[in-house]
Amino acid sequence: MEYKDYYKTLGVKKDATAEEIKKAYRKLAMKYHPDRNPGNKEAEEKFKEITEANEVLSDPEKRKKYNQLGSNWKQYQYANSQGMHNRYKQYSSGGQSGTINFNGDLGDLFGNVGGFSDFFESFFGNRFKQYPRGSNHYSKVSKGQDYEANLNITLEEAFNGTIRQFSVNDTKLKVKIVPGTREGKKLRLKNQGGEGRYGGERGDLYLNIHILDHPFFEVKGDDLYYNLDVDLYTAILGGRVQIKTLDGKKLSLEIPKDTDNGKLLKLKNMGLPLKGKHSGRGDLYVRILVQLPKNLSREEKKLFEKLVELSGK
Repeated sequence: MEYKDYYKTLGVKKDATAEEIKKAYRKLAMKYHPDRNPGNKEAEEKFKEITEANEVLSDPEKRKKYNQLGSNWKQYQYANSQGMHNRYKQYSSGGQSGTINFNGDLGDLFGNVGGFSDFFESFFGNRFKQYPRGSNHYSKVSKGQDYEANLNITLEEAFNGTIRQFSVNDTKLKVKIVPGTREGKKLRLKNQGGEGRYGGERGDLYLNIHILDHPFFEVKGDDLYYNLDVDLYTAILGGRVQIKTLDGKKLSLEIPKDTDNGKLLKLKNMGLPLKGKHSGRGDLYVRILVQLPKNLSREEKKLFEKLVELSGK
């Protein structure tokens, strides 16, 4: 297992700002996204590497830890594995009531779910903390420990809903992610935590939903924002373009004449499904990013010069 240079993966310096990291990720993610490279395994692996690097560098705590350890990660891996072995024996041998807070991907606890590399897991996987509560008298019937785990899902899964399957406590479970699931939502799996003592019931498993960054869409409340590159000619003369929505459909969008750079086009009821008993959806805002022509031919430059003359400037 080799050291992974996440800064090199995203093409940024080690002192890059959060905004620079975000821009670098979005640029590379758009280039290597599976939707733009169907059937391309090399692009798919590259996209996974980019996503993993962004998962670390966009999180201040993970980035700090990564920076502190650097090339000394092997020493940490060994020390962490030894400490983890001892801590897990301690927690699993007891049955007292308590909570174990698992600050990693669900795959770190129950199998391959996160999809990140072994290098990532050696830094950020298998981290347990215990917060005691209740009686310390082991002869008393008590409920088992509760567990918490972060479950990473894509924005498409949050938008459309999905079914995730896991094996927990030797039991196969299906977890339903409903359409419109929001960041931070907590799902409870009853009696899927630690074993109880002296006939006490099992604890519960809580899954904290974390929605991964998307290369094209951003979420703001119930609304979605999409950055759309438009060439100068379409921005001036108007035209129609297509964008792919989160449900996989192609949406035809009309660009009005004389559209300014940064203009927001509002598409009602095209955002996230609304929560609760309300029907309908939020809105979709398409932000127009006008792209200036590059590598103009001599003839094209003359035409632009002619336009300048006609404008009287």
